[in-house]
Amino acid sequence: ITVTSQEGVGTTFVIEIPFETAPQFESTTPEAGQKAAISGLKLLMAEDNDLNAEIAQMLLTDEGASVTVVGDGEQAVEMFRSNPPGTFDAVLMDIMMPVMDGLTATRTIRSLDREDAASIPIIAMTANAFQEDAQKCLEAGMNAHLAKPLDINRITSTLAQFCRK
Repeated sequence: ITVTSQEGVGTTFVIEIPFETAPQFESTTPEAGQKAAISGLKLLMAEDNDLNAEIAQMLLTDEGASVTVVGDGEQAVEMFRSNPPGTFDAVLMDIMMPVMDGLTATRTIRSLDREDAASIPIIAMTANAFQEDAQKCLEAGMNAHLAKPLDINRITSTLAQFCRK
């Protein structure tokens, strides 16, 4: 921290914070010239920000996916629980949401006593972009971590990776 000041003119504060950029959690970028196909996928998306949800839904729908949007983790758990196995191919989960956060919702889904609870791909879509955030997502039972702002190519390639055998 440096401070320079001149009476009657003003003061300048300079703060330098050294940091390292976290390595990418998982490389899910398609090969050059290759486009991941998600057409026909049925997705459950938990996102509390209406604008973010609308944009993501539009982008995913344009790629051919069907998207059911809920506003928090508790609604995501209930939507998953109240539909038969196979209704959804994957869950896109925000982390910071009211009522129930995405980590708790993921743990709850994974603990359900039904055949697809342990295997459905759950992908974090979050502004929490640090390596420790990605690690918390993995520990909660998520399959991948995508940092916002969202990139439709990364989303589609990640979905294709986990939804297509």
